Amino acid sequence: MKVQAAGRKAAAAAAGAGVGAGTTTRRVLKAQAAAVAGLALALLVWEIPGMVREIRIWRMTGGFRAGHRYP
Repeated sequence: MKVQAAGRKAAAAAAGAGVGAGTTTRRVLKAQAAAVAGLALALLVWEIPGMVREIRIWRMTGGFRAGHRYP
């Protein structure tokens, strides 16, 4: 049993799929997810003034009550 386990560990180390590789992969994926979330948040904050302006125009034109008055 010990020989088989040692053989598996050696094969995994040779393939680069050790415990450290999985940990590094997880850290990279978390960093990428954080970067994407940060960019999405920055884009949302950047677009808030435009969204407020559009909502204000929509409300001035009647909102849902306007119906077919404005094409």
